[in-house]
Amino acid sequence: MAQKVLVTGGGGYIGSHCVVELIEAGYHPVVIDDFSNAVQGEGNVPESLRRIEKFMDTKVEFSELNLLDKPGLEKIFKQHSFYAVMHFAGLKAVGESVEQPLRYYRVNLTGTINLLEVMQAHGVHNLVFSSSATVYGDPQKLPIDEQHPAGGCTNPYGKTKFFIEEMIQDQCSAEKVGTSTPSVLTSQDRSVRTHREHQITFYPISFTVIKNLLFSPLSEGVRDYIHVVDLAKGHIAALRKLKDNDGCKVYNLGTGTGYSVLQMVQAMEKASGREIAYKIAPRRSGDIASCYADPRLAEKELGWKANFGLERMCEDLWRWQSQNPTGFSNSTVQ
Repeated sequence: MAQKVLVTGGGGYIGSHCVVELIEAGYHPVVIDDFSNAVQGEGNVPESLRRIEKFMDTKVEFSELNLLDKPGLEKIFKQHSFYAVMHFAGLKAVGESVEQPLRYYRVNLTGTINLLEVMQAHGVHNLVFSSSATVYGDPQKLPIDEQHPAGGCTNPYGKTKFFIEEMIQDQCSAEKVGTSTPSVLTSQDRSVRTHREHQITFYPISFTVIKNLLFSPLSEGVRDYIHVVDLAKGHIAALRKLKDNDGCKVYNLGTGTGYSVLQMVQAMEKASGREIAYKIAPRRSGDIASCYADPRLAEKELGWKANFGLERMCEDLWRWQSQNPTGFSNSTVQ
């Protein structure tokens, strides 16, 4: 029988792609999500999951649930025997977190505490947590490896991710169980969309170029843009690593190459064959200049490496955009 894996936030962008990879890897995913940012599909099935069901020719088991609903979470764990949890649920916009810090602390931290407490009560000790490069703050060195100091966060969103990592580390130490609780750090969560039939996001072809204002007026932010399928496969590789009982581990997932926003614009112009309009804007509050990963530890210990480069990412994005010109009712699935 396939091992059941609970996927929190499994209706979202990265989470839903991981659901696909879980199915392909022989696991049985069970999704919980409040679908607050989702587009409703046919038959009361969120569009992201409906497309997965069509693409994979299978049914996806899911429940509409917010992690702040602890009794509801308890009910889910009583209904299933989970091998592991993959945790994606939470608010994730840097700028919004600066404007609404208390909301981010309440949703992200309280929701995760509820999840960890229910996992403990039901004897589930395997967890893959999808974190963020924002835990590193303004990098002291580039590329960022796993030994880079964390915690110097420049925005509340990053702080919630860092605090959750600390909670997981402390809980792992307290339980002293024989199974591992790795924390997977995604080196850059602004992943470029992929074109597979389970594609679930609408990305308008226009850009705002954010100047970092830290080095010169002509430099714009640099990020590690990683293909979402590569990112999803990295999370599955971490899930497989659980069997080694290594305790709490951290892995940076990325390409190891930083690209500026203007390089992204140029790559999209090449993929689409058309000029892309953009405007220059001031650096956003809480944002940093450059951030990209050193992914060598993930390659060494997880056997994972990003396969797709910038050109392929943009080609896939444009192919999907061309076939879905209005997205999902002019909405975006987060």
